[in-house]
Amino acid sequence: QVELREFGGGSVQSGGSLRLSCESSGDTSTNYCMGWFRQAPGKEREGVAAIGAGGDTTYADSVKGRFTVSQDNTRNTLYLQMNNLKPEDTGMYYCAADFAYSCKIGHDGSYSKPDTYLEVWGPGTLVNVSA
Repeated sequence: QVELREFGGGSVQSGGSLRLSCESSGDTSTNYCMGWFRQAPGKEREGVAAIGAGGDTTYADSVKGRFTVSQDNTRNTLYLQMNNLKPEDTGMYYCAADFAYSCKIGHDGSYSKPDTYLEVWGPGTLVNVSA
């Protein structure tokens, strides 16, 4: 059983940076996909970035060039480095696990598979970017 928990949210001004972390606990012996998702107030959840078991990464166009997803060597911690933050980046950020080798975030923030593949979610961490 894998459990996820996010850290690192906070309030920053536009143009600032934050680094989110997602710590995994439980059975982390198998490589699998991990992703970052966010939900702004009154909006649907959208994908931000994903990293496959082979290390390949994909991003929504809205964050490409500003956000970087990575993992530590043990693959127990997932990161999201967020630079040049904008007010529209405000929202609750979640990490999620898809127990498959590959996964992708589409240009529009859609996930490449039905949401049922995202089997484990963290509780989320809030990011607030002020103008």
